[in-house]
Amino acid sequence: MTLKEQIKNDIKAAMRAKETAKRDTLRNIQAAIKQIEVDQRIDADDAIVEKILMKYAKQREDAIVQFRDAGRDDLVAKDEAELALVMSYLPEPMSDAELERILREIVASTGASSMKDMGKVMGAAKSAVGNRADGGRINQIVKKLLA
Repeated sequence: MTLKEQIKNDIKAAMRAKETAKRDTLRNIQAAIKQIEVDQRIDADDAIVEKILMKYAKQREDAIVQFRDAGRDDLVAKDEAELALVMSYLPEPMSDAELERILREIVASTGASSMKDMGKVMGAAKSAVGNRADGGRINQIVKKLLA
């Protein structure tokens, strides 16, 4: 079963169970998937759906930080629940040790030696790591390795 089908089935299950928060979150994700499909005239596969889920998760993380700063604990709790739901559809994120090991190999294979070579390393890292690590984490580790 594809991620898109799984989300569709989970919306139906949430509707039957009267879980409105879960239903609404999944509908938002489904709307984002449909928007990409219509805009790009494609049928979204699992890789595209994962990218959409990663983007949605990043938005929730940013919102949580802003709501905490504003003292809105009610909205923090809501977004944390949404984030947990979205993360359940994504593959397990890489540990820092595993990510660093892969990035060391990429730095060695590309011959990168300074910050000038960061673009080469980041490009190779994105294809090697995929959606299992966020670009900010990759960037931090690459900077540490090239410094």
